[in-house]
Amino acid sequence: MFRGSIPSDWGLLLVEKKDSIANAAIHMFFVPFDLGIIWINTAGEVVDTAIAKKWVGLKSPTRPARYILEVQPEHLGKFQQGDRIDFVKV
Repeated sequence: MFRGSIPSDWGLLLVEKKDSIANAAIHMFFVPFDLGIIWINTAGEVVDTAIAKKWVGLKSPTRPARYILEVQPEHLGKFQQGDRIDFVKV
């Protein structure tokens, strides 16, 4: 929120305590640019993707998710429902 944009090679990973539809919802209030959203469950499976439009309310996944990855919309096509994502601690 309150940023002008995000770099094309940048993303933000939000982590919830458990898989949920309601808790994985995001809002776009005070976000002046579109975002690509990738929802991922505890098992690492992409359960949904969407473009979240600037300033336009809430977006939630169609299936429960624990992780919410926010990226530039141009990267959204790299992710499909059913893809497996592994998180590596660095």
